[in-house]
Amino acid sequence: QVQLVESGGGSVQAGGSTRLACVVSGSPSSGLCIAWFRQAPGKEREGVAAILTRNNGTLYVDSVKGRFTVSQDNTKNTVYLHLNNLKSDDTAMYYCATDPRRAWCAGWLRTTGYLWGQGTQVTVSS
Repeated sequence: QVQLVESGGGSVQAGGSTRLACVVSGSPSSGLCIAWFRQAPGKEREGVAAILTRNNGTLYVDSVKGRFTVSQDNTKNTVYLHLNNLKSDDTAMYYCATDPRRAWCAGWLRTTGYLWGQGTQVTVSS
């Protein structure tokens, strides 16, 4: 059974960086699409990045391209989201998510049908 546990984040100054980690257990041999989402107060949950674990393919939304990087460390069963040049608009609860039924990232921006981690807060102060 796939489980996701996030860590990292916290309070960061604008322009600064932080790293989020998502430990993935129970991953099938065919791999998974691990997506990162965020939800700010009063706003809908939105996808920011995704990685296909079997071939390291990555996807990003335009608002984070060039600032966020998603990567994985297979030896630690961990997917990372590196957040750089942070802005106040990046303040949100961040979640990693996966659909254990799928080994691809097509349609990854949807917010239904996912298994979610518990979330970790990132607060950017100016």
